[in-house]
Amino acid sequence: MTYIFRNACWAQLAVICASLLTSVFAKADETTAGAKQSDDAAGNWIQLFNGRDLDGWIPKIRHHQVGENFGNTFRVEDGLLKVRYDKEHYPKFGEKFGHLFFRQPFSQYRLRVEYRFVGEQCPGGPGWAIRNSGLMLHGESPDTMAIDQDFPASIEYQLLGGNGKDERTTANLCTPGTNVVLNGKLHTPHCYSSTSKTYHGEQWVVLEVEVHGNGTIKHIEDGKVILEYEQSQLDDRDPHAKMLAEKQGGLMLTGGTISLQSESHPIDFRKVELQVLPE
Repeated sequence: MTYIFRNACWAQLAVICASLLTSVFAKADETTAGAKQSDDAAGNWIQLFNGRDLDGWIPKIRHHQVGENFGNTFRVEDGLLKVRYDKEHYPKFGEKFGHLFFRQPFSQYRLRVEYRFVGEQCPGGPGWAIRNSGLMLHGESPDTMAIDQDFPASIEYQLLGGNGKDERTTANLCTPGTNVVLNGKLHTPHCYSSTSKTYHGEQWVVLEVEVHGNGTIKHIEDGKVILEYEQSQLDDRDPHAKMLAEKQGGLMLTGGTISLQSESHPIDFRKVELQVLPE
């Protein structure tokens, strides 16, 4: 009887030990898996456009209040973020330039978009705005814009489409209310062209931009840097930009809003995603 009892005790003890070891190894596996997920998440792309609605985005259209999406200019249909100009609201464009701001400002990041120009320009749109839009970087808050202000003070990553025959680069630089240091010198002209390819028709185009605060900004096409500049700053020749500079205590821009333009030509965005970079 004693022999049987001892064997039973040893058997029970073995089961308990095995259970404890299994629990320990399981916890270790969970910890390892959690760490791996955390590591993976650190390099993940954040989807600024969720493919369903405009959650997280704020419209500001010229002559209209912040938050008013006049004429349903910015909309989501078929999983695409679309910019449209319905005739009932836009019989003429009337210089109603608009911007769709993401709610959160950023400083150090990589931004990637997939876009295409479609259809015909809204009647009354300026000639330079045919197949023209942009990504506004280091921008001011929509709340600081005047009701009749056309563009936010920002660094514009200009998006252009070809006319079917002539060369026309995209991923260019424009500077509404701002300046940058380009090729070692302060660049004060409004725009500067990249070395990108020309994209004709309604094809999808993928472009990226890498932003390092007040340091370097790189325009990227197919993994290649096609334009590079630094020291983004407000232009004190512009009264509104000068006011913003006085408010923030200096000209230099280290971060700001990201916004998408409505400049009179319909455009679709299939993806707008961002990867936060270490400082």
